[in-house]
Amino acid sequence: MVKIFIVDDDQSLQRLYGLILKEAGIEIIDIAINGKDAVEKYDNLKVKPDLILMDHRMPIKNGLDAMAEILKINNKEKIIFASADISVKQKALSLGACVFLDKPFKVQELLVTIQNITKELIIER
Repeated sequence: MVKIFIVDDDQSLQRLYGLILKEAGIEIIDIAINGKDAVEKYDNLKVKPDLILMDHRMPIKNGLDAMAEILKINNKEKIIFASADISVKQKALSLGACVFLDKPFKVQELLVTIQNITKELIIER
């Protein structure tokens, strides 16, 4: 089963992701509400996720900063960066995000992205 870590301050999106991903057979191993929370939780997770779904605009620490810190902990972590702010797309990809999703995105787009990353993980392992 694919394990995902959700980083988004929007509680309605957290619930929506939970419903969609559970239905698709994907396990959410944790949820963080801001970038600082994400880095702390990631560092303390005993079982690391297969991938992270990272929002950008969050209080305390944004997604770009959180992603950079997480990738310092584990430079092989797969991160799907999601934002309505298209101006951060190139920065997110250059910092190490494997995919950038423009918010709002379609459920199918997220699921296909997760499926593609999962295939890459299988090949890498």
